[in-house]
Amino acid sequence: MGVAADLRDCAQCGTSFVPRREHARFCGVRCRAAWNREHIGEPATGASALLWSLTAMSQTTRRLSRVPTADQHQVLAATDEAVWWVTLVDATLVRHHPQAYDAVMAAQTPAERKRVEGTLAGLRFVRNQIGGQTGLGRFIGPRGTGRSAEQAPITSWTWKLVPRPPLASLLPRGRAWEMTRYRAYQAHLAGHCVTEVFGEVTAFLELTAAKATFVIDTAPAAH
Repeated sequence: MGVAADLRDCAQCGTSFVPRREHARFCGVRCRAAWNREHIGEPATGASALLWSLTAMSQTTRRLSRVPTADQHQVLAATDEAVWWVTLVDATLVRHHPQAYDAVMAAQTPAERKRVEGTLAGLRFVRNQIGGQTGLGRFIGPRGTGRSAEQAPITSWTWKLVPRPPLASLLPRGRAWEMTRYRAYQAHLAGHCVTEVFGEVTAFLELTAAKATFVIDTAPAAH
């Protein structure tokens, strides 16, 4: 029953398949390519959309260290935006440019790959958890207490340790993925500076996007 419940229908052909990736929507490469042609259009259009999202992500994450600290709501909003853009660009690259994504990931050292994969998984956990009654304030805050902590620069804010999330409402595969993301959060975000976690993953995503758009630009034109 658990395995059957974890099946997904391919977004292109409707065939049921067992996803090997968290974001998988297609049963194979041909269906992914066909869906992209129908819904995204010409490769240049897809590249433009990717570059626009990438620019927004890069600008947002680099602005973080300059956010005024007197208004903690502004710190929370800026970090929330950074989480959103990083996870959006990551999901876009995984779904639509898996070859470039895997190639750049494979070129990392084992230690770099572990950090990048773990940090991205941890940020996906945050993205999935914030919203509704759970705000980002549960996940980040300044070190210490009192007025000095309230005025602390964002570079002294850290990701907090958080309890295991309730997972009973999820299907078995969903529970497994969310626990993987939770453990990644505890290992790669908790206790670390809020701003520093974005550095390496942003560089990875920028490099992957550059490789993906290079492949698009050099692909032979269809006749």
